Amino acid sequence: MNRQEFAKKLLEIDALQVRPDRPFTWTSGIQSPIYCDNRLTMSYPELRRAIAQGFAEKIKKTYPKTEVIAGCATAGIPHAAWVSEILNLPMVYVRSKAKSHGKQNQIEGKIHEGQKVVVIEDLISTGKSSLQASTALEEAGARVLGVLSIFTYGLSISQENFKKHHILYDSLTDFDTLVDIMIEAGQLNDKEKEDLLKWRNNL
Repeated sequence: MNRQEFAKKLLEIDALQVRPDRPFTWTSGIQSPIYCDNRLTMSYPELRRAIAQGFAEKIKKTYPKTEVIAGCATAGIPHAAWVSEILNLPMVYVRSKAKSHGKQNQIEGKIHEGQKVVVIEDLISTGKSSLQASTALEEAGARVLGVLSIFTYGLSISQENFKKHHILYDSLTDFDTLVDIMIEAGQLNDKEKEDLLKWRNNL
């Protein structure tokens, strides 16, 4: 599947919803005309297989020396598991913070000093959660090659954050692709497209 096909599928299952006239409120308080819930992809076997295959192909092409697949808790975990199965690689997952009990792990699974890791995330908005996971992995001695997500808003703050941490990232589909296919399908008019791009570019 290409970027356009992924965006169409996410729209079909309501994982992507666009409401220019009734904005969603993100956890951060940001008012957004678009909401992305990629957790829904778990319920669609054909789509989740395509996502895993898309990630696997990107890893083989861009990061062929990958030794471990890491999932961001919680939504990145199932996709990391499916990708690691395809590539026959070890998998770990990274919590947002260390547990307060037991061994107080932040990383679950076995990571060795110097191992090359690709991080799997479901969504990139500001990049905060995937970069926190990347930092935890690097503090554990791993080398993070890059971050892959299903969808990205393409916010300038995320680009700045990844650049600051010297970490590459890519997604299977993105905000601009979504807007373009909705225009083609007559689901958005030119004014709505302009407003959506203005919103994204001003964050």
